[in-house]
Amino acid sequence: MHETSDAHGRPFGAAQGPLIRSGSIVALIAAVVIPLVGCDSGPESFFGKPGSTACPRPQVPTGVAPQFNTQQLEIRTLRRRGFTGDFFSQLELARRYEGLRAADKNLEDPVEAAVWYSIALSNGDGYAPISAYGRRSPQGEQKAVARYDDCRAVERNIAYRSLDRLLSQMSSEEQEKVRSRVIYILATEGAPGYRTLARMHDNFFGPFGEPSDNRQAAEARGKPYKPGTPQVLNLFPRNDVDAYLYNYLAVQTGDVGAYVMLKDFERSSAQRAAAGQFVEAKAKRWIPPYEFYPPESPSSGVPHSDESDQIGDAQQVALGRVRELPFIHIGEALAYLRSTPRVVTNEDALYPQEIQDFQARVARPQTGVLTPIERVRIIQYAAVNGSPKAQLVLAVMYAEGVGVPRDYARSFHWFAEADRQGSGEAKYAMSTYFSLGVAGVADQDKAKAVVYQIDSALSGFKPSVGRLQQVLAQVSRAPRPSPRDRDYVR
Repeated sequence: MHETSDAHGRPFGAAQGPLIRSGSIVALIAAVVIPLVGCDSGPESFFGKPGSTACPRPQVPTGVAPQFNTQQLEIRTLRRRGFTGDFFSQLELARRYEGLRAADKNLEDPVEAAVWYSIALSNGDGYAPISAYGRRSPQGEQKAVARYDDCRAVERNIAYRSLDRLLSQMSSEEQEKVRSRVIYILATEGAPGYRTLARMHDNFFGPFGEPSDNRQAAEARGKPYKPGTPQVLNLFPRNDVDAYLYNYLAVQTGDVGAYVMLKDFERSSAQRAAAGQFVEAKAKRWIPPYEFYPPESPSSGVPHSDESDQIGDAQQVALGRVRELPFIHIGEALAYLRSTPRVVTNEDALYPQEIQDFQARVARPQTGVLTPIERVRIIQYAAVNGSPKAQLVLAVMYAEGVGVPRDYARSFHWFAEADRQGSGEAKYAMSTYFSLGVAGVADQDKAKAVVYQIDSALSGFKPSVGRLQQVLAQVSRAPRPSPRDRDYVR
């Protein structure tokens, strides 16, 4: 196949060729991942019907001899690529978790398989035409010249059918897990992910945001005499409110293209434009379904890793400030999670195996040394597992932009979670939200603020004005204290 490029200008065919399995080459593969080879077709393709065209799977690191952790290394590599938009890695993850091969039976996880089929189907790299010009069929339909377009169409057709089969065997609770995880992964992509979610809820597009005239999208809808994939169509119900919501969230990231899409959306019907005020209020309170990707693990013991950690400049800036968080809070969270038998006040007091215990629980490389993102994960993991103190600390971190980008909606969420567990400081923080009304997250409500203040006093918390300014500097719009004077909730 001649060398061409994809929709993003990346070259195809630059490193194509047959797979060589000599000892020296295999050793090299252990350290370097070889790019995808060109499209292939065969009479008995594993991934398509006999005689169909199918694309090859991405290669992953392996060793000269089988090792006990080879499978984990492969899955981590595929997840890393999948989270960063590699269409073929997303498909391969889905098939691994589907457990189609005997070697993958221990990985079998229908929910996770459905998640990655969904992410692959929503990926524009799977359906954007490679060839700008093509041949026309006798019916006048434009057809791609590149075999690469054909093999991707086969892959997507199989993915639609596989996803429909998986969803048909799931409970409503399991389907909700699939939906939430897809939303989380796409939300970590920022504006492009939000725009994809908007299209997935918009009737003017295919089930996964592809053009409505896309062949796989049309086949998924089906016809009276030829059923499509009904379970797939029900996964993300079409409605104008959610379509508007995700378009609005994309605009909030500052993306110009998202702004153009939002205006086009509003102009498409008077009913849509009328929902603007309601959607704007909803968007300001919106938070992703998960704090971070659930580190669950199938029977294989290879946990689901979250590879969205390093995306975005705001995240990098926030991580740079994580040292401002007193280590006592990290020590208390580790003790709550029982990764340590006692509360430590500095990192030097931790044993490497105690750090490795936590790293293993959240599917991080077990180095025995805490990275900035792992400091954040400790607080987050304790918070999602019910620690009121960690919930309170995480709320302040979001209010201040320490370790995590500033987000008043998430801050309010975690103050509310701590409040439900009786935290006096959280109750006082909630009273401040309702007293002032913050960035549309909590409407100003003086009466509700007084109720929270009374509840806070009854729980034994009596903060001074100065204390409140220190704990909730950004929420109360007070001048920012210097790092030397900042005091977090203890």
